[in-house]
Amino acid sequence: SEPLAWAPVSAQAASLLEEAADLLVLHRDFAAAVERCEAGCDSLGPGTGPGPESSSADVKCSLCVVGIQALAEMNRWREVLSWVLQYYQVPEHLPPKVLELCILLYSKVREPQVMLEVGSSWLRDQTNKSLPEYGLLLELYLSHVLLPLGRFEGAEELVRSCDVFDSEQQLAFLGTICESRCHWTQQEEMHLAAEKQQDAATESVLGALSQKLLTMLTLLRRALRSMSSHFYLLPYKKMLLATFLLYLVVVRLDPASPTSLPFIYKLVQLFRQAWAAVFSPIHRPPIQG
Repeated sequence: SEPLAWAPVSAQAASLLEEAADLLVLHRDFAAAVERCEAGCDSLGPGTGPGPESSSADVKCSLCVVGIQALAEMNRWREVLSWVLQYYQVPEHLPPKVLELCILLYSKVREPQVMLEVGSSWLRDQTNKSLPEYGLLLELYLSHVLLPLGRFEGAEELVRSCDVFDSEQQLAFLGTICESRCHWTQQEEMHLAAEKQQDAATESVLGALSQKLLTMLTLLRRALRSMSSHFYLLPYKKMLLATFLLYLVVVRLDPASPTSLPFIYKLVQLFRQAWAAVFSPIHRPPIQG
């Protein structure tokens, strides 16, 4: 076939597309590939229509496809949808191939909710309903977005209102939706049963720990009561007096002074008597000075 006669701007975009594809596939330079794709889309401008009859639209779509693949290779999949929408403004203008890649990408990373509103807007558009890819995209939207999110009523409504499916296809899709709903219900019941079992096990463990803690607190209370009754019998006045005398020895008196030595000796003796009275058994007779 004869090569297409590109317009100057389209020729520049086509050249950038070729460079981006080489960078993606051959050199594995994904960041540079994204840069070439952005430069190509910018050269085409925002006025490029999404219709298949436009060669510029084909180049723009191919640039976005390469850009999506490069972003995904760099694990920058969160940027993909906003990245393509900056060149198409609204979801309804996305080319079928770009929408297909976005649905499959966000389904693979288990984030199908990202495409919920975008896919719904695209499928409701009357112009898109006349495209040959509409049936395939509707099927992808059902199986990769609505059903994984549990949107069964919306899926049934979408299938019944779709004109591209005949009655046999509609029944097949409705059967698939019914099976998915049953599987979803079973998974929910199993999840609830597992949660109840885990809660019961947790309550059992907490009950055993609570019983042990209560036993330990009871023993601790008895020990504290015994200690308090023992300390109640101790001569606190003597202990306080000994502490005060020690304070006088250390702080108020000058141990280096010769006149302080006899007084310090008496204080030490009193402190020893008080200490023995506090920490010796109660039945021990007091020390005679």
